[in-house]
Amino acid sequence: MKTNWLKNFGVLALVAGFAVGCASTPEPEQPNEQQQQAAAAIASAQAAIEEAAAVGAEWRDAQAVLDQAKAAYDGGDYATAIELANQAEQMARDAIAAWQAAQQPEPEPEPAFGSYEVIVGDSLWKISGKSSVYGDPYRWPLIYKANKDQIKDADLIYPGQVFQYPLSPSQSEVDAAVQHAKTRGAWAVGPVEASDEAYLAR
Repeated sequence: MKTNWLKNFGVLALVAGFAVGCASTPEPEQPNEQQQQAAAAIASAQAAIEEAAAVGAEWRDAQAVLDQAKAAYDGGDYATAIELANQAEQMARDAIAAWQAAQQPEPEPEPAFGSYEVIVGDSLWKISGKSSVYGDPYRWPLIYKANKDQIKDADLIYPGQVFQYPLSPSQSEVDAAVQHAKTRGAWAVGPVEASDEAYLAR
């Protein structure tokens, strides 16, 4: 009898101990704020990578970096997980932006030259001074140099000739033209001035 009691007591104690153990098992900890931020960053990066993949703009390194972020998350290093996930998302966003830019049509190039048809009474000085050309008569050497194949003498041009003139000359080109215009001397039909030849040779 005594032996059976002890057995029964032992069984009850074991059961009671198990019950107490179950009752004292702590509940799973709730994710802290940083852990939640890391999970959100990973999810956002994954969505960006999938968006890039959908348009054929995958950046393979983005997924590799995100995998590192997930590994850091699993290891409890949430700060690193957030940093890596943000890097991965930025890679994917950059890839999408590059893809979108590539879809835009190339802008039409701006014309490099304007065009002017000579009329009776014109001179290079007058043409350059027109507001539709340069609005500055001292820039006439720019027109002269751009059309040296059909202007044999800067003092002599003909109605009907069509001249091209650079629309966006460099500042050094403008400076050289103005300097030549101011130092060339008086207009005179005849032999080509040596100063004109020197200017064209620059």
